[in-house]
Amino acid sequence: MGHALLSLGSNVDPLRHLRLAAEALRARFGDVRLSTIHRYPAVGFDGGDFLNAAAVIDSDLDPQALNDWLHALEDTHGRDRSGPRFGDRTLDIDIVYYDGLVMAGEGNLQLPRPEIRHAFVLKPLAEIAPDFIDPVRCESLLALWALHPDHDTQFERVDWGV
Repeated sequence: MGHALLSLGSNVDPLRHLRLAAEALRARFGDVRLSTIHRYPAVGFDGGDFLNAAAVIDSDLDPQALNDWLHALEDTHGRDRSGPRFGDRTLDIDIVYYDGLVMAGEGNLQLPRPEIRHAFVLKPLAEIAPDFIDPVRCESLLALWALHPDHDTQFERVDWGV
């Protein structure tokens, strides 16, 4: 059993897609711990705001199999991978951490996920897993968030309804 910390985001009918993703994660993995949802501006392209959250699951899948399962879930929700790398998304779910593994160069799976540098990934993860230790930086997520340049920014909260 592996302990996975996930980042979830959407900017196309985002609340609906995030709720459906939470339901799918619960149906497959059982107990899922979810963060608050916050609204963040798009990063890397000029697009609509994203709603982002985080989830913690215990998975019976190894990291690559979990990544494949999450990609299939994204595809089920209309994720279009044919366009530019940065663009509007119905659903984006990434494994940010899987236990304390450090992986690089294995297809599109890199652990820890480099996007941890962005507030939209770090803030929700620090909320639900504050004591998790980043295996590269050897700091807790709470400590990393406290040092983040956007730490004092007030991002709009959005009610999950889940």
